[in-house]
Amino acid sequence: MCIFLSFITCGIYGLYWLVCLANDVNTASGRTQDASGGMVLLLSIITCNIYGLYWMYKAGEKVDVARTSRGLPSQNNGLLYVLLSVFGLSIVS
Repeated sequence: MCIFLSFITCGIYGLYWLVCLANDVNTASGRTQDASGGMVLLLSIITCNIYGLYWMYKAGEKVDVARTSRGLPSQNNGLLYVLLSVFGLSIVS
């Protein structure tokens, strides 16, 4: 549904989704002092998505922290998230 709404709204819903995703990843990993969703969006726009690529890598690490805190095996997907973003598939990651 999010992909469909992102397509229909010409990417505006995708920006909202990024903000929510950044906040949710911070909450799940317990790192609430990290950059908020609004800050991630603002820095991504200002740096022409260079910060967005950095954030994708860090999000992979945060998801790994959340997984290990719940007793699941460690699986750092930060590099995979960056590669998907570089090839235009950040919505998949």
